[in-house]
Amino acid sequence: MNFNWVKTNKWIKIIFNNLVWEIPNSDKKIYLTFDDGPIPEVTEWVLDLLKSEEIKATFFCIGDNIQKHPEVYKRILVEGHQTGNHTFNHLNGWKTNTNYYIDNFKLCETEHLKLNTENSFLFRPPYGKIKSSQSKIIRQLGYKIIMWDVLSYDFDATISVEKCLENVISNTEQGSIIVFHDSLKAEKNLKYALPKAIQILKNKGFVFDVIS
Repeated sequence: MNFNWVKTNKWIKIIFNNLVWEIPNSDKKIYLTFDDGPIPEVTEWVLDLLKSEEIKATFFCIGDNIQKHPEVYKRILVEGHQTGNHTFNHLNGWKTNTNYYIDNFKLCETEHLKLNTENSFLFRPPYGKIKSSQSKIIRQLGYKIIMWDVLSYDFDATISVEKCLENVISNTEQGSIIVFHDSLKAEKNLKYALPKAIQILKNKGFVFDVIS
């Protein structure tokens, strides 16, 4: 599976219906998510923005980054956001032995639980690439595998900041799960697109919520 397009095709959602692509609701809720943190230079900026806008989001954190920056991870929790597992070393499931992948996933889980008294049981595979064998084991462990409906492409240095913004505002619908990245690679596009996207989506009447 390679889901690196802006808007996830409805047939993909039907075929891979054991993965979570969107969260249907009747309250015009949408779900901001951030991958690859926590990173002090970027995650803290995101948290400041979310606090000023009085909205909550879900952060899919890399275990190695939690280990390196526990104070930033703690701030995510203290400020009422949700967190999820993104493997310890940002592994590409297609290129990784299943046993090693699961061990790495569990290592990330351990880092989460050192600082978080409750496990969210949310997992997002890096790159959206995961083997069926890996998916099956992780789901058997009680996890929801959270994919996305809208990919901002903030990590892609070849697209303009305006295109990054357009990707989000033109494709978000009620129930959409939206992906940004709190990473150094995405910082330029993120800092331009995220504040504007939040304002535009609020003006359209959308309400932001965490994934649970």
